[in-house]
Amino acid sequence: MLAASAQPALADDASAWSEDLRSSMRLIAGSASNATFLRAGVEIKMQPGWKTYWRYPGDSGVPPRFDFSASDNVKSAAVQWPAPHRFTDESGTSIGYKENVIFPVHVVPRDSGKPVTLRLKLDYAVCEKLCVPAQGSAELALSGSPSTLEKSLAGAEALVPKRVTAAEAQFTAKRVTASSKPLVYVDLAAPPGANVEIFAEGPTAEWALPIPNQAQGAPPDRRHFGFELDGLPPGVDPKGPFELTFTVVTGGKAAEITTHLD
Repeated sequence: MLAASAQPALADDASAWSEDLRSSMRLIAGSASNATFLRAGVEIKMQPGWKTYWRYPGDSGVPPRFDFSASDNVKSAAVQWPAPHRFTDESGTSIGYKENVIFPVHVVPRDSGKPVTLRLKLDYAVCEKLCVPAQGSAELALSGSPSTLEKSLAGAEALVPKRVTAAEAQFTAKRVTASSKPLVYVDLAAPPGANVEIFAEGPTAEWALPIPNQAQGAPPDRRHFGFELDGLPPGVDPKGPFELTFTVVTGGKAAEITTHLD
């Protein structure tokens, strides 16, 4: 068990808010529930009608950039991404979160017997009709003791997509044309009447794939989507073999599926 999680609660459950003109951010602490890492979260609160972005923003926008390098006794701080939603406006279709979001963070100490202080510098963007850059910084000592914000953090953790296999999700993705921008056809199981959103990512951050659009003709217990294989890095053959990752959001649940595209 982490020694840091056994220490008395000397720290607050949250840092002070770091405020920008249209948004604010802070660090929050979670209770210890794992023997290998401490639990924290990055909360962004925006004015009504404003949004921020997922790790892949879509047609426009900038993903948040988390810098924990100034932390004390932190080996790694892995940010988890809650399931996003798509938003369509004059600038196109973007992927992200409206008004409030918590990004869970798994923090691994360098030395489990010493205190942990998380320090974050955050660069992000918030958008209404126009996008504006925002910055924030926060500091929080993590003890792992019971937190008053446990319910909020656990709720955000529940929204992080669960990794499943294509077989478990009854999911297939395949090229159905042989053009310079092949059409990719996606078929998956889904509860009748459920709203389903899908987001596609390539093997690296240099890929900028279109957001799949739902197609007609699927039976009630399935969904069909399609998108052109566009936005590939220079030199990548769109007809070659590679892996794509799909995030599927169905109501309040989400799954992440990596599949080979032959």
